[in-house]
Amino acid sequence: MYKALFLLKGHAMRIAFVSILLFVLAACAVVPEQGAERVALTPVSFSDLDGWRKDSHAATLTAFQRSCSVLASKNGAASMGIGGQVAAWRDVCGAARKVSLTDESARAYFEDFFRPYAVAGRGGDVGLFTGYYMPELRGSLRREGVFQTPLYAAPDDKIEVDLGAFKTDLKGQHLVGKVRKNALVPYDDRAAIAQGSLTERAKPLVWIDDPVGAFFLEIQGSGRVRLTDGSLLPVGYDSANGRAYVAIGRVLADRGDLGRPVTMPAIRAWLAAHPAQAQEAMNLNPSYVFFRRLPNEDAIGAQGVALTPQRSLAVDRDFLPLGVPVWVDTTDGRGEVLQRLMVAQDTGGAIKGPVRGDFFWGAGDEAAAQAGSMQSRGRVFILLPKTVTPHDD
Repeated sequence: MYKALFLLKGHAMRIAFVSILLFVLAACAVVPEQGAERVALTPVSFSDLDGWRKDSHAATLTAFQRSCSVLASKNGAASMGIGGQVAAWRDVCGAARKVSLTDESARAYFEDFFRPYAVAGRGGDVGLFTGYYMPELRGSLRREGVFQTPLYAAPDDKIEVDLGAFKTDLKGQHLVGKVRKNALVPYDDRAAIAQGSLTERAKPLVWIDDPVGAFFLEIQGSGRVRLTDGSLLPVGYDSANGRAYVAIGRVLADRGDLGRPVTMPAIRAWLAAHPAQAQEAMNLNPSYVFFRRLPNEDAIGAQGVALTPQRSLAVDRDFLPLGVPVWVDTTDGRGEVLQRLMVAQDTGGAIKGPVRGDFFWGAGDEAAAQAGSMQSRGRVFILLPKTVTPHDD
């Protein structure tokens, strides 16, 4: 979550103003090109959402109420890409706080205040849905014995630059680097950090006994570390080194080391079977995540709110704003139908495109199994307030 959560299933994070809310037309809303991608929204009815009336909407309403703590504030809404839609979100969030937490009342609320839109990109309206979870690792507050892999806090010499402060057409874009010889240069990549480049420059939060587990914790974005005294240390995504995220599973598959579809268990198995090549393979992903201690054991997503297992979704916020309800129609890791109302509350380095989602399964063995095997095709529908108009700015 680099996701974000942190997944960051995930991950360099950046805030981008999302223009889809500005172009909701009567039949179809199209956003101008963003790189090589574009997004289209087509109005549908709730009766078009297969499984809508069978879902447990009260659980999603609880998750959405958490997002409302951000959406209902002017600065928070703007930072999530809502822009001039603050009043509309404030209205629906105010109403959400008054709804009783029953499935019937919650379903009626979403139907009364929102209108669903089918989401499509250049490749159509079917995309990839994966899963992530909150793992538990073993660690020590001191470097000792098998505990040799650090989870670093953000270094003091890491500098994040808002390019929009220098040029308005770069608003929302960021660089991450460090100053060397009076020049800003890219921050250390994973290979350099693995070689110890941060030994004197960053503080380890905790030492882990498994470098592969630490690597996958970065992908999941948050987790819990079981310390030597039996206590749990919750950790989550703080920031990243600014390097582009590379999915090592895809690289391993491209060179014939892994079959397709690529799953997390398959990548783990390959790394375990090739210990001499494991670090080199992980270095294929130059992105590196820095962690922080979490106040409790809840996973915190990119929106800054606690994630709800099986109700929080990581999306690409270049196309879908954080905090909005989304209907997902896909299958789980076992091939069972998965039709559910969720809330876009997280991002991830590998989550790219308008029809792309990362399903947060929660913690535990079942969550890990579902997340590790989920490689599903499916569709996504975004729910926007009925008061949103094409000319809102």
